[in-house]
Amino acid sequence: MQKRARLIYNPTSGHEVMKRSVADILDILEQAGYEASAFQTTPEEASAQKEATRAAKADFDLIVAAGGDGTINEVVNGIAGLEKRPMMAVIPAGTTNDYARALKIPRDNPVEAARVILKNQTLKMDIGQANDNYFMNIAGGGLLTELTYEVPSDFKSIFGYLAYVVKGAEMLPQIKPIKMHLEYDEGTYDGEASLFLLGLTNSVGGFEQIAPDAQLNDGNFSLIVVKTANMTELVHLIALVIKGGKHVNDPRVIYTKTSKLVARPGDDDVKMMINLDGEYGGDAPMTFTNLQQHIEMYVNKEDIPDHAITSETPTQQSAEDLFVKEVEAISEEDIDGDGKIG
Repeated sequence: MQKRARLIYNPTSGHEVMKRSVADILDILEQAGYEASAFQTTPEEASAQKEATRAAKADFDLIVAAGGDGTINEVVNGIAGLEKRPMMAVIPAGTTNDYARALKIPRDNPVEAARVILKNQTLKMDIGQANDNYFMNIAGGGLLTELTYEVPSDFKSIFGYLAYVVKGAEMLPQIKPIKMHLEYDEGTYDGEASLFLLGLTNSVGGFEQIAPDAQLNDGNFSLIVVKTANMTELVHLIALVIKGGKHVNDPRVIYTKTSKLVARPGDDDVKMMINLDGEYGGDAPMTFTNLQQHIEMYVNKEDIPDHAITSETPTQQSAEDLFVKEVEAISEEDIDGDGKIG
């Protein structure tokens, strides 16, 4: 019996480039030995998620999620709770595309991304569960993560909105720490923090050094707790991230590995919103569990190094260099090691 693949694609992603690529992608799936068909998502809530569930229950062997991280998250949520789960492939067509970056899948050409399937390289990926929801890349809580709901989509990366704050954008709320109670494998944290992050990959908001030693299938999250809410200290920490992940040893940060996390506000009258893969995922208290090697994914396995390093475009690199120089001027510290400040 021939294997079947279902392409679930967001027609508005990537300035509608996905829409123009569907025929070529289906052809590649046929070359890979699948009987291929496509589903175009609709404005209906959880459209991609519902179709992924339907396709999985109809015994499709492969579901290809094409779009931004939001579309991929929906597909993951559509199949992660099932006992029998099809394989997945990812075709990025959004803005940040963190997940595709971590899997080393081409992010500027959907057809080339689909060709990764022809290599027949797969990896059983860890998936995060947050109460009744699932996430494939990042979960977070605290007032700092809530900024993502306030800023334009162009600034939804960590670098984007913190750089925006540095330049004095009045539209962003004042960041204040909140009391958190966090229970993880190696201990408990009770105290103030501006955010916590749980990472499944090393790619968060366009950075590959937030969790520099993240493994894709070891059953552990990378837990990061940022204790400070001082804006100068926050941008300084982001500069340390850019320059090689030096933040992990900073006393203002807790950095550890954990297979589980229980998170709740330290005060009953404080609301702590939870961010799952860049979108609002409910309020704490919440229990996060790592589902080890839960979904088998097509990946560009030969290009995934032990520690992921991105070849940035000159424009992005120069923007990051400018950011570091601004922070050096504020902190009067040589962060990039060039012997100069600012």
